[in-house]
Amino acid sequence: MITLQDCRALDAKDALRSLRAHFALPEGVIYLDGNSLGASPKAAAARAARVVQQEWGQGLIRSWNDAGWITLPTRLGDQFAPWIGVDAGELVFTDTTSINLYKVLTAAARMAREDAPGRTKIISERSNFPTDLYIAQSVCQEYGLELVLLEPEEIAGALTEEVAISMLTHVNYRTGAMHDMAALTAAAHARGILCVWDLCHSAGAVPVDLKGANADFAVGCSYKYLNGGPGAPAFVWAHPRLINRFWQPLSGWFGHEKPFEFVPDYRPAQGIGRYLCGTQPLISMSLLECGLDVFTEAGKLGGMAALREKSLALTDLFIALVEQRCAGHGLGLATPRAHEQRGSQVCLTREEGLGVEGRNSGAYAIIQALIARGVIGDFRKGDGGTGRHKDILRFGFTPLYVGFEDVWNAVEHLRQVLESGEWQGPQFNQVNPVT
Repeated sequence: MITLQDCRALDAKDALRSLRAHFALPEGVIYLDGNSLGASPKAAAARAARVVQQEWGQGLIRSWNDAGWITLPTRLGDQFAPWIGVDAGELVFTDTTSINLYKVLTAAARMAREDAPGRTKIISERSNFPTDLYIAQSVCQEYGLELVLLEPEEIAGALTEEVAISMLTHVNYRTGAMHDMAALTAAAHARGILCVWDLCHSAGAVPVDLKGANADFAVGCSYKYLNGGPGAPAFVWAHPRLINRFWQPLSGWFGHEKPFEFVPDYRPAQGIGRYLCGTQPLISMSLLECGLDVFTEAGKLGGMAALREKSLALTDLFIALVEQRCAGHGLGLATPRAHEQRGSQVCLTREEGLGVEGRNSGAYAIIQALIARGVIGDFRKGDGGTGRHKDILRFGFTPLYVGFEDVWNAVEHLRQVLESGEWQGPQFNQVNPVT
């Protein structure tokens, strides 16, 4: 039987506990949604003020040089590169995940068309994040390819000579299930397939070694575990063996070899700089630096190994406490128990028929009742009754600022919400635009 005192003892031994002080977390809030939007670093407000008041307000256009605006996308890339197993000069922060995915998928489609014109398919997971599938549909229309959607257990068997590109998200946004990147990449390469990886739910949360896995392309966002802020720029990486083979399709002036020559013909920059496009969102980019600075501090306290150890301990504890204290309320576990298959989130299901309207599961209302109590997770809708993908109560565990007592208190609130039935209140069953 796990007790509150056990959780407090774990907090006392936590080597990463000092990192929580870097974040502006509201009093009385247990924040378990950092896998959707990370918490604000305390340094961000002062950094924003400095950019607006000094660098922009006083420096004006001179700040492109004097404040280093022009090099910020690559400097941030160099700062974060070791956390996903790549080298300085290979990673750049720019644009959004969707835009960067379009860039790398297009580059991969061009390579496949040149190297293996008979390959006609892009494969992906059926429950991949929708924006990835939408972007892939666009690329397929442009290049005459077919998007084939698969369940996770079908992917290995679908790596055939008809496939040009495998596009997978490392950690599934719905379930928290994690693919074996190295094994799937090796299997794909053995059949001549290019591999594109989305790291939105793994960068900064689980160990990633892109070059060790011999991946081809990768993209990811910075507003989740990197705590860059809403709308913060994403990152893009291409393996050095491929980077200079093709232009990316959005050949804007920042990706030019010499953008300030202002010549009419496009000459792509060598290396990852060609994946830049237009003028960068400097205020947002500057705030991202505050989030990455916390990772620099985490590197002094054990780095990714320490973050991963704590993440697994937090998620193990949450699963155990839910099963110990919330039994009998129809909750199930969608997240793998095996550590090697789990990201940094725990996703619970709830049996249909336990809701207040028809056969809805009540999962959305339960999350809303928790949020009203100050326990912030989120809800992801199922697939409408096939049984394959149920409604999800989703909880993210960011080891930079979530503690073990937080886990105990979150589960205690969940128990009370379920036992009291307060989630059945009409105010919790009004669906908001953002769930």
